[in-house]
Amino acid sequence: MSPDTISRTHIEAAERLIRPHIRLTPIIEIDGRDFGLDTGAVVLKLEMLQHSGSFKARGAFANLLLRQVPKAGVVAASGGNHGVAVAYAAKTLNIPATIFLPSISSPAKIQRIRDYGVDLVVGGERYADALTASEVWAAQSGALPVHAFDQTETLLGQGTVGLELQAQAPTLDTLLVAVGGGGLIGGIAAWYAGGISVIGVEPEASPTLAKALEAGRPVDAETGGIAAESLAPKRVGERGFPIAQRYVDRVVLVSDDAIVRAQEILWSVTRIVAEPGGAAAFAALTSGRYRPRPGERVGIVLCGGNTTAVDFSAR
Repeated sequence: MSPDTISRTHIEAAERLIRPHIRLTPIIEIDGRDFGLDTGAVVLKLEMLQHSGSFKARGAFANLLLRQVPKAGVVAASGGNHGVAVAYAAKTLNIPATIFLPSISSPAKIQRIRDYGVDLVVGGERYADALTASEVWAAQSGALPVHAFDQTETLLGQGTVGLELQAQAPTLDTLLVAVGGGGLIGGIAAWYAGGISVIGVEPEASPTLAKALEAGRPVDAETGGIAAESLAPKRVGERGFPIAQRYVDRVVLVSDDAIVRAQEILWSVTRIVAEPGGAAAFAALTSGRYRPRPGERVGIVLCGGNTTAVDFSAR
């Protein structure tokens, strides 16, 4: 697939279609010194405030509104957030849905899917297991598969994050984006198309895009670490990879300890709650794996907040 297949024009069209169903999430600009950083202002895009708790709602609605959905409805495999998003979109549009999750999915995400009232199947250890089970179900039921990242409509939906952010913060020099299967960074990179520096951030335990760029094609990579439920497919998507090759400047890797520390800093300084995958891009900055130039304006997508890290149940 040519990277031009997922263009700014296509992303704009997708945005117009899904706009009634998604939130224009806010940004917050914070002095880097508040985080103990020797840098200027940091712009945070708060996608944990999106419907379903992550940016994934964008891709879910794009799939359900741009594609022909059969009477059998849709089926999705997910580490968690994509499943929550498809469940929310299906409930909103009154479409039957079946969601497959691996056993490593967080209780918060499992409960959110159940709350939306769709069919849920939990089994297997990793995302790849849930994907295989969902493919069997799609063949048996005739339901439309909605892929978490390797689907054109998914990339178009996620690309609307870039569309919004450019309007909100037009003078960014660099944007840090967490990478799992590549749907988010692929959509965002397609939108900016080289206009700013887009940096991928992955856990050291799940270097899917880093391994693919090294090999020149998507290849199997390790899957593990604290963010495995959201950032650990076996390999990066075929549709997003050519976009990453063309428009992503580089990938930096962060440790699990750095991700946990980033979560703690976000909470202590701003009272922002981010799940491990949602805080991974921020961890690149706080750990020093990415060091901005003097005067560089850095943006970070905080992409998800479906976590029980802050528990208010005792109140």
